[in-house]
Amino acid sequence: MRITTWNVNSIKQRVGHLLDFLKEARPDVVCLQELKTQDDGVPRAEIEAAGYTVETLGQKAYNGVALLARAPLTMSEIRRGLPGDEADEQARYIEALVSGEDAGRVRVASIYLPNGNPVDSAKFPYKLAFLERLRRHARVLMEAELPVVLAGDYNVIPEPEDAADPAAWVEDALFRPESRAAFRALLAEGYTDALRACDPRPGLYSFWDYQAGCWPRNFGIRIDHLLLSPQAADRLVSASIQKHLRGLEKPSDHVPVTVELANG
Repeated sequence: MRITTWNVNSIKQRVGHLLDFLKEARPDVVCLQELKTQDDGVPRAEIEAAGYTVETLGQKAYNGVALLARAPLTMSEIRRGLPGDEADEQARYIEALVSGEDAGRVRVASIYLPNGNPVDSAKFPYKLAFLERLRRHARVLMEAELPVVLAGDYNVIPEPEDAADPAAWVEDALFRPESRAAFRALLAEGYTDALRACDPRPGLYSFWDYQAGCWPRNFGIRIDHLLLSPQAADRLVSASIQKHLRGLEKPSDHVPVTVELANG
């Protein structure tokens, strides 16, 4: 089972890139973030024509997450929204139980964590609170002893080697000690950073800003992660970044990150 996470930075603008990717890579499950549209604005017919079912949690102009599953896989037990704060109206979390005859059952979440900047505003405490809610929910998900994949744009640079220039991010919410500690706390619940389990080399990035020639200079950061429960980590075959998509015309500033799990 190949599971991809990708912040598409507007699904309406990148639908062509998405459909090309689905045809080229044929991922089994795709976790999308930053749809920037309500549910009825998602190009559902085009995605379904490519062989995928679609579950969404949209929001006008901002945020928005989706899960895609390639037939014959099915999705059930859909959860829209991260538990722990009933007042939170931001569309940042969707989860489903993905099932297939060969693949077994895997619980997959698409997550778009808050950016958190500026750190002296209410956005930073919201980011940290969201990470704490995610940690608590991640612990609950482990209780079923099913493979769990928590995939998405975490907006966290875990370690200095995950940035081309770590010093440039010291005061940024993505690299603040509080954010990194919250990410480590999530891992401490028993989750594995899939990419790092497969490839410890520095210089692996999933995001390049549109400004200041970041892409040509490879001035990137790694903020898109797939975290695996022990049952999923036991099935981990490979993890990779589809970096070439950043070189497309009018690309997202993020690229897909994919893991392959052995069938269960």
